[in-house]
Amino acid sequence: MSAHNLPKSRAEIVELLRRHRISPTQQRVEIAQIVLSKPQHLSADEVLALANQRGSRVSKATVYNTMGLFARVGLVREVIVDPSKVFYDSNVSEHHHFYNLDTGELTDIPAGAVELGSLPDLPQGTEAAGVDVIIRVRSSGAVGA
Repeated sequence: MSAHNLPKSRAEIVELLRRHRISPTQQRVEIAQIVLSKPQHLSADEVLALANQRGSRVSKATVYNTMGLFARVGLVREVIVDPSKVFYDSNVSEHHHFYNLDTGELTDIPAGAVELGSLPDLPQGTEAAGVDVIIRVRSSGAVGA
């Protein structure tokens, strides 16, 4: 699912969840409506805040569990920028990211804009499942720059 074919209607979201063998509970559908409404990068806490703004009754645990489930089945892409900051990206196509250390904003870089010469030899019995590049940036002239 790329950014240009995200589900728009509730019925499309229910069908999408079912295709991924996820029971479309009310809470999961509401969370999917928030996360899959447009190309975006949201933390689980931001999803919870948006759900609360919409009047949804979902717990923090439900949001975290649902986002983990969505990531495991490929509905969203989990982007770990540091151990305490995880984003869920509704664009699951191959691409990379800029992470702004000053603002905390994560933005897309097209996959073709980053060239990797080669990968190191992989551990025996493994295969590459993907490569995530996160380029950390800060405002010019920022302290420590």
